[in-house]
Amino acid sequence: MSHVFHRHLKQRYPTAVKGDGPYLVDAEGRRYLDASGGAAVSCLGHSDGEVIEAIRDQVGRLAYAHTSFFTNEPMETLADFLVERAPEGLSSVYFVSGGSEAVEAALKLARQYFIEIGQPQRRHLIARRQSYHGNTLGALATGGNAWRRQQFEPLLVEVSHVSPCYAYRGQAAGETPEAYGERLAHELENEILRLGPESVMAFVAEPVVGATLGAVPAVPGYFRRVREVCDRHGVLLILDEVMCGMGRTGSLFAAEQEGVSADLITIAKGLGGGYQPIGATLVSERIRRAIAEGSGFFQHGHTYIGHATACAAALAVQRAIEERDLLSRVRWLGEGLRERLLDRFGDHPHVGDIRGRGLFQGLELVADRADKTPFAPSRKLNAAIKRAAMEAGLMCYPMGGTIDGQRGDHILLAPPFILEESHLDELVDKLDTALARVMGDH
Repeated sequence: MSHVFHRHLKQRYPTAVKGDGPYLVDAEGRRYLDASGGAAVSCLGHSDGEVIEAIRDQVGRLAYAHTSFFTNEPMETLADFLVERAPEGLSSVYFVSGGSEAVEAALKLARQYFIEIGQPQRRHLIARRQSYHGNTLGALATGGNAWRRQQFEPLLVEVSHVSPCYAYRGQAAGETPEAYGERLAHELENEILRLGPESVMAFVAEPVVGATLGAVPAVPGYFRRVREVCDRHGVLLILDEVMCGMGRTGSLFAAEQEGVSADLITIAKGLGGGYQPIGATLVSERIRRAIAEGSGFFQHGHTYIGHATACAAALAVQRAIEERDLLSRVRWLGEGLRERLLDRFGDHPHVGDIRGRGLFQGLELVADRADKTPFAPSRKLNAAIKRAAMEAGLMCYPMGGTIDGQRGDHILLAPPFILEESHLDELVDKLDTALARVMGDH
């Protein structure tokens, strides 16, 4: 019996022993093409020599120094790197150990900002249904993932949730994408007005929704209208790019493709590419200045924030992405992946939608394409597909509850940026094998 408290105590896991580019190898020698980057993490694959050497070098000089006593060179350099490339207005970086911590920090920064500027009545958060922002209590409360929230509801702070920008199921017949986005912006504004504009603190959203919806981008113009609504009412905009950021959609920050900036942006996953645990919250100049000119102290913190080795690893990852021009490769590979998915599954009777950006693609599975009827939750289709894919030597990220937390299934694909075209063919072939095994030949 394992003494590890695993994620699922009724499941047995193969033991990963080695990384080889986009593959993981288990103790039996089986190779798995990582088509999901774990959970959209492993952007450089699993054996990048430059990143490994950067970690060794940093540990050899300084592994860790607590940030209540010291700053450190990798943290300072990484912050400079990110701010130089961040959307307009973001001027500083608060480093943490992962995505949930980044969201918690953003929520607390938003609250403290309003206290510092003399608006302590602003306390309400608005987010979207079918979103995911992390598993700590504040992040979980903010997210709209009904299944993850359910048993912990009594512990969660109250957060308002409006409709997601989910065109496949939300856009009305005859409604243009722009009109759909406008309707959702009106819904957000109406919720701000219902709560009382002077009491609303922030709106939180993923530019491209990840795990809960399966790589769903917003319709054109939606985030520009959201930004306008927030500005009109003095509400902060928090963009959660933990999964979709750091090059995953083809630009370093997903917000770039929406033509907007934010007051706070959270990042993680692809920031360090899995080589070290790291996340961060990028902070606007007006928030930094309010605190700097006020109390001067952010009343928050964790032991491992600004960890020197983690920052050195992330800096090596980000430099590799830039120096190897991997963002253009993400766009090129993303087009190739999408073409292959459409060619193989575009007419599949149980694939209702193929969506995404860059190397962040999703397939929504349906029992009936004509009326978009989902499979019965009791079938546990997503779990069966994950097992079948692993048997075929493929890691992908199937999830259930796509529509409302109970109904609906999708598959999320988020492979490393270092794939070759042959890997795209292998990915689609193995995914086809898994779907055929679970659903029968089509």
